[in-house]
Amino acid sequence: MKEIPFYKPSIDENELDQIKQVLDIRKDVSKVVEFEESMANFVGANHAIATCNSTAAVHLALSAIELKRGDKILMSVNSFVNIPEVVRHFDAEPIFIDINIDDMNIDLVKFEKALAENKTKKLRGAIITFVAGQTPDLNKLYEIAKKYGIILIEDATSALGVTYNDETVGSLQADMTIFSTNPSNGRNAVSRSGVIITNNEEIANRARLLRTHAITTTYDDYGNLDYIYDVVDIGHKYDISELDAAFSLSQLKKTNKFIKRRKEIAKIYEQRLADVKHVITPPHKKEHIYTHYIIKINRNRDAFARALKERGISTGLHYIPLHLLSYYKHKYNLKITAFGSALSSYQQILSLPMYPALSDEEVNYICDQIIEIAQTWV
Repeated sequence: MKEIPFYKPSIDENELDQIKQVLDIRKDVSKVVEFEESMANFVGANHAIATCNSTAAVHLALSAIELKRGDKILMSVNSFVNIPEVVRHFDAEPIFIDINIDDMNIDLVKFEKALAENKTKKLRGAIITFVAGQTPDLNKLYEIAKKYGIILIEDATSALGVTYNDETVGSLQADMTIFSTNPSNGRNAVSRSGVIITNNEEIANRARLLRTHAITTTYDDYGNLDYIYDVVDIGHKYDISELDAAFSLSQLKKTNKFIKRRKEIAKIYEQRLADVKHVITPPHKKEHIYTHYIIKINRNRDAFARALKERGISTGLHYIPLHLLSYYKHKYNLKITAFGSALSSYQQILSLPMYPALSDEEVNYICDQIIEIAQTWV
């Protein structure tokens, strides 16, 4: 029996070479600066502010816009827990919106309806998650954000390299876009990074200031703080290390290669799982970069996942709707049926292993097991 994890990184000599350059302290080139410049160039934006992880990037983004107690931020109920979490750390309020059942992204009709019903200065903006590497209708999203004058932050942590109408996400009309070179939320990641991308110089400067304690004094080439320093605001310790920046820089340079490989894997999944009983492969836009590959099991999803686990195949869920999580369910007294599309989708979704290091043999093994289980499924 094969053992196939849900995710594992793709690492070779390039990462080692980048890290060795950091360990050679005679070199005075900052990998953080190089990573930020490379990210900005890759996306086609003016500013990139690197952080220690993507959750820190989201928190820093909200600090940069001076989110305050009682402010409201709209988001899809189908987001990872870090999105409402950072909002609550400001004692601000997340407002959940149901999903479009086809791509599992935010339902833009319901999004606009919520904006129309919450005409208040307390409604500051929205954080829009791109599920699995696929965007919603961005033209419509930008139109709505502009119409209601809200701040728009794109959560593209699972969408590095995705395009929309042949333009790279991050260079378009959002106030900020959050990326990560590590699409896994796993606890034991080899390296983590978050990046705020923006064309707004004021936001970029404030994010850079707050990233390291709002200290205004400069550092030397070895990262040492001058013996006299000043602090001008309440900041964070969210800067990225040189080692993490070096690793992330190497991963960034492989982005297009990674996307190409994931598309090859997705094609195998799509072809082999087509017309398999109890299994649905959802429709995909041509721009989809398949950071995750999400199928639907139309009957007893949890038992199906356990059957795969017994055969050595790990799976995931993207995501458990936020209103089903204990904190948000009790905090806001939310009913399970409050977001019908998200609930219906969640009861069926199952994310299969998807990462460039997967071999064709492993992908076909996964398909073989799914087909075999489905043939006897009740």
